[in-house]
Amino acid sequence: MTKFNELGIKDEIQRALDELGFDEAFPIQEACIPVLLSDRDVIGQAHTGSGKTAAFAVAMLQKITPKKGIQGMVIAPTRELAMQISGEIKKFAKYTGIKAATVYGGQGMGIQLDALDRGVEIVVATPGRLIDHLKRGSIELSDVEYVVLDEADTMLDMGFIDDIQFILDLTPEERTMSLFSATMPTEILRLSEEYLRNPKQFLLDADDLSGEGIDQSFLVIKDKEKFDYLLDFIKKVKGQVIVFCSTKYRTRDVAKFLHQEKFNAVAIEGDMSQHRREQSMAKFRSGKADILVATDVASRGIDVPRVELVVNYDVPNQDMVYFHRIGRTARAGGVGRAITFVSYSSVGDWNLIKKQIKADLKDLNKEMGIEIKIPDPLKRQIPSRRYGGSGGSSYSRGPRYGGYGRSNRGRSSDDRGRDKKRHDSRGGGGGRNQYGGRSRW
Repeated sequence: MTKFNELGIKDEIQRALDELGFDEAFPIQEACIPVLLSDRDVIGQAHTGSGKTAAFAVAMLQKITPKKGIQGMVIAPTRELAMQISGEIKKFAKYTGIKAATVYGGQGMGIQLDALDRGVEIVVATPGRLIDHLKRGSIELSDVEYVVLDEADTMLDMGFIDDIQFILDLTPEERTMSLFSATMPTEILRLSEEYLRNPKQFLLDADDLSGEGIDQSFLVIKDKEKFDYLLDFIKKVKGQVIVFCSTKYRTRDVAKFLHQEKFNAVAIEGDMSQHRREQSMAKFRSGKADILVATDVASRGIDVPRVELVVNYDVPNQDMVYFHRIGRTARAGGVGRAITFVSYSSVGDWNLIKKQIKADLKDLNKEMGIEIKIPDPLKRQIPSRRYGGSGGSSYSRGPRYGGYGRSNRGRSSDDRGRDKKRHDSRGGGGGRNQYGGRSRW
């Protein structure tokens, strides 16, 4: 492996890297940094946790001159990822005199305006809030020389492509640009053809969806059994744990149950205010909280080296979400463990994801001697709604005739609301997924 001090990096940047323990460069860093330093555009494809941030941040810091206005711009899809990138850049820039500001929706505009007024050389932003600043004139892109699009495939999924094009059209033609993405769908390739000039492509780990360094396993169980198994697994963990849930309701319920069991847990989900989300992440990053319960809003943008275990409390809705989730452990070449709880209704979705996993995958049902008994939906006896029975007399007292069956008629709105919430918390609702439409985190 190549060492960072062999890449021609300035002494003040190298000093910060030494303090952080950055000695040998990872493959994506070894490949991209020299090319970016030569002012050539780059397309980098690598799985999460492979060191992309340091690859583009170190090269950008090397080229930027302090106190000369905004010269570098990084665009990220979510506020959590933007804050993570900005934090890393600030660490690398410790001795350079270069300042970075983070611009994202959900935070007061005044805080960001104050940071910009103090003078920054790098802006890390989510697309929507960046456009807000551009329209009000608080950010100018005329002097930007270095542009990074990080997690480009996620920005595509979230409907940000038009915003990205609007932003890039305001930057100078003579710029060095890099695009990083875990996957390269057709729309991203078209974007790169339009805005990148003769880019050098590094498709590192393009075919590696193995989750290298992660001990992956799964357990097929009834949905109502999940929490008991979660307790069993996390009691054996010495490091930190992230539990991913499919809905905000499920996230709240799992966090509440963990609190009742005296675990130090925090939660992150889409309906929380930005201030509360930042508080939760600060506690988790500092080690004051041992468990983070989150929706997929947090599957990217969490870089906590002490995460020992990731639990997929619910099966994700697509394979790449699975790999981004489990990528929160085994960061930067470390080791970790990921367990997926598969409810009977999710077996089909899980089988599709399993086909993409190239690493060894443990079946905990076999190891633990748990017999799987998935009901056959074709053999289920569905009680008659009209008569409330299952083959009983036509005079059975069913819901239609004011009997004892469950009906919303005559029940309070609070009762109906509790039923809906209970249904949603079991994976039946919860609104649209983060990747299902335009969302500005």
